[in-house]
Amino acid sequence: MQNERDKNIIHMDLDSFFVSVERLREPKLCGIPLLIGGSSNRGVVASCSYEARKFGIHSAMPMKTAKRLCPHATVIGGDSEQYSKYSNLVTEVIAEQVPLYEKSSIDEFYIDLSGMERFYNSYLLAQKIKADIKRESGLNISFGHSINKTVSKVATNESKPNGFCKVDFGAEKVFLSPLTINKIPQVGEKTYHTLRSMGVSKVKTLQQMPVDLIENVLGKNGKSIWHKAQGVDNSRVKPYSEQKSMSSERTFGKDTTDIHQLRSILVGMTERLAFKLRKKEKLTACITVKIRYSDFDTQTMQCRMAYTSADHVLIKKAKELFDRLYQRRMLIRLIGVRFSHLVGGGYQINLFDDTEEMISLYQAMDKMRLRFGEDKVQRAIGMKLKHARMNPFNGSPSL
Repeated sequence: MQNERDKNIIHMDLDSFFVSVERLREPKLCGIPLLIGGSSNRGVVASCSYEARKFGIHSAMPMKTAKRLCPHATVIGGDSEQYSKYSNLVTEVIAEQVPLYEKSSIDEFYIDLSGMERFYNSYLLAQKIKADIKRESGLNISFGHSINKTVSKVATNESKPNGFCKVDFGAEKVFLSPLTINKIPQVGEKTYHTLRSMGVSKVKTLQQMPVDLIENVLGKNGKSIWHKAQGVDNSRVKPYSEQKSMSSERTFGKDTTDIHQLRSILVGMTERLAFKLRKKEKLTACITVKIRYSDFDTQTMQCRMAYTSADHVLIKKAKELFDRLYQRRMLIRLIGVRFSHLVGGGYQINLFDDTEEMISLYQAMDKMRLRFGEDKVQRAIGMKLKHARMNPFNGSPSL
């Protein structure tokens, strides 16, 4: 079993990623308050520059509020394809130099260098990777180094922008103790306010409280949060493999030309896949619709689009493709939909286009699906898919 002292976990996070990419493309944007996201007052801030953060602006804030806090800020819509391009470039630099890494979002990475000390100094290797990323992409990246993921992530955040921080073995608890409790990963806004109502503002206070008390107050996450506050985290760095696509198909037990049924099932499949995208924090830039006629002639049609995981965007595209594709007006035995060109993202839906109300709606629906099941919240038209699942004469889907 590996000794704790021998563990070397690096966390890397690109500094203000979307903003940095835009500034590489347009240098005149440097040094000014910059907001990226929906340009309308109902839009949401996807990212903001450090100059804008001085005014109290942060990601996921309503654009209307951000403009009020900083009226002279420059607002741009963002370019998901460019962000994906730069993210892949940084990923390649990391993948070439380390044995094991995890890409946790479009701009964030964990690297496991445990057992490498006999060949390399892990801290010096991390500094080299940081320099190589700057040289290859032009982007600044910050990193933290410790024995586990939690402490390394906090160390990264404390070193931003364009910094690095090493927490020596045995100093994890001391490093965390003076920080505010919202610096601990997994402490969201609700948990933060709960702890503050108990008089807990610093990690040091949380460290001194009984774990049973925290678990009683915060529920099942309480124990995990308490351990993180102690600097203890046994979670592993998960080997990275990018999922390229996801799909769903329905083979009918009896061939059909019922257009209403076909469109309803297509909507249901698309809606379920979109939920899976958001659950895995991914976006798609390409949708494909497939039909197979009773004579086994199979036809597909696809279209590219801006990166998204929003039902209302994907369902509209799926319907359009089906209407263009279904030309022979003969019996259909199979229908399917596929999302490809997937990228990771630390946001649930397309913050560049969607409004605050739309984002809140999706988050509420997804929360209900996670709690009660995927079929508990869905569009009425998509109910055909659920009915088909219960009807043995309709065959079964490949999900």
